[in-house]
Amino acid sequence: MRILHDPMEIEKRSFAILSSELTVALPEENEMVVKRVIHATADFDFAETLVFSEHAVTRALEALAGGCDIVTDTQMAKAGINKKVLSELGGAVHCFMSDEDVAREALRRGTTRAEVSMEKAARLEKPCAVAVGNAPTALLALYDLIEAGKIRPAFVVGAPVGFVNVVEAKETIMKADVPYIVARGRKGGSGVAAAICNALLYQLRR
Repeated sequence: MRILHDPMEIEKRSFAILSSELTVALPEENEMVVKRVIHATADFDFAETLVFSEHAVTRALEALAGGCDIVTDTQMAKAGINKKVLSELGGAVHCFMSDEDVAREALRRGTTRAEVSMEKAARLEKPCAVAVGNAPTALLALYDLIEAGKIRPAFVVGAPVGFVNVVEAKETIMKADVPYIVARGRKGGSGVAAAICNALLYQLRR
């Protein structure tokens, strides 16, 4: 067996394998996002559970090319998003979950840091996208903020993982009038949210 060591060759071979094993026909616009998530997870279920609002990828690419920031709900997702490419486009990644003011306010109100983080994101002056990979309460709070006219994300990545409020939160955010890429069902995670963002960034880099 030949062991591959070159990172670019490994990635090229990985995408060749997943493309050969993929049994679902993907719309051209969404193809690289879906494949990047499968590449990150080795889970082909995402070929069917990743759902996109109309022209979500095109609108997300336009926003990122225009220098929008990305707000995420975990430090892990923040670490996974390619900040070099995003910076070259004029954007930055934010995660407010560890901020002291967020922690204090969440404790005072008896709510989650994720919810307060979305409220803090709404106060950003710069246009931003939101990528959620862990906390369904972040998506639910984001929906309420959108409906109240307090935030207008350039696009939303909804990929929290788990068993409580996860499915419902994803279905709720899909009702908001914003472009979305959502991992329907229980599956998701910070790695999935980061993979979706990176798939968009890498398309712009190419």
